[in-house]
Amino acid sequence: MSFSEAYHSLFHTLGPLLAEYDFLAGRRVPSLEDSNHFEIECNGAGVVVAAARTDTKLDEFGELLVPKKEFRQFVAFLPQEAEEMDHKDKPLVSFQFTQLGCGSLVFASRFNHCAVDGVAVREFEANLAALTRGGNLVIRPNADRTMFKARNPPNISFPHFEYSKATDRTGIFTVRGLSGTNMKLSTTLNPTRLIYLSQDRIASLKKAALKDGKLKSCTIDVRKQVVPPAPPGFAGNALVPAFAHATVKEIKEEDDSSLVRKVQEGVERLDDEYVRSGIDWLEVNKGVPCEEDSFSLVSWWKLGIEHGEFSWGQVKCTTSVLLKPGLVMLLPVPEGKGGLSICLELPDDQMELFCRLMLGE
Repeated sequence: MSFSEAYHSLFHTLGPLLAEYDFLAGRRVPSLEDSNHFEIECNGAGVVVAAARTDTKLDEFGELLVPKKEFRQFVAFLPQEAEEMDHKDKPLVSFQFTQLGCGSLVFASRFNHCAVDGVAVREFEANLAALTRGGNLVIRPNADRTMFKARNPPNISFPHFEYSKATDRTGIFTVRGLSGTNMKLSTTLNPTRLIYLSQDRIASLKKAALKDGKLKSCTIDVRKQVVPPAPPGFAGNALVPAFAHATVKEIKEEDDSSLVRKVQEGVERLDDEYVRSGIDWLEVNKGVPCEEDSFSLVSWWKLGIEHGEFSWGQVKCTTSVLLKPGLVMLLPVPEGKGGLSICLELPDDQMELFCRLMLGE
């Protein structure tokens, strides 16, 4: 399939797909009921689709999982996050299709996370891939967000240390719109590193954390934790931050199981009442996820976005274009390799120490 044919396959598939995801072709505008709130106006304003070519070949990028500045060319013709643009003019989703000098294709997408989260993006792209191959929708989207609406009157039953009141938003990076990790802009660029943890190393870390028998297994899905649960195909953002906090003294002196337990407790507390209390807290305080002395851990490890198959071919690798300050990503590894990869940005001396701790060197 030629580049032109692949691009037209994408372009012509987006029409029927956006008929199902009509809100993504709309714009974020102030609510008519309350100007302090935003809502999506389904006005059919459209999405951005760009095509580009570069002489750069795939093997010139090195390790493909590591976000790097050279990847910026793959979103060069899309509206940029820092670009001054009225909300009513900024698309909620945009795509760039780029042909490399070796003939490989790069498909880059940018979604506004005020509209959709990673699970919804995965389902959107699974539907897109199926339609490009001439198939049907894999899952029908449901954009009903009423189950995540604040209560009236609000009922805040927890302190919610995972959020902070928004004060000065000037010069702040936003990972997930106003629902993400925010860090002050920095002029210092730290190296981005990819650390591979083998299955054996992960098993060793688990064994160390479980050796005193204090821990138990814990799984949680926020879509399923709320009552009533979000419907199948929920096409919105159900991302709720779980938090764990500890002092430097605790991190240095407490054993592995105690520290892991803090993380598990953060996940376990996310039941229906806690989630709804958090929504009410945000409604009252107009806050954002905590900005002070914190970082955000985002897992693409089990999201499944690396398994897509489009009309133009099978996905070889999926990663982020850039790694935002304060963000740590868990990324999948090539099929059959096992384990996972940790992607983060730290000063050289801190990175060296982090690698020694994680790899047991």
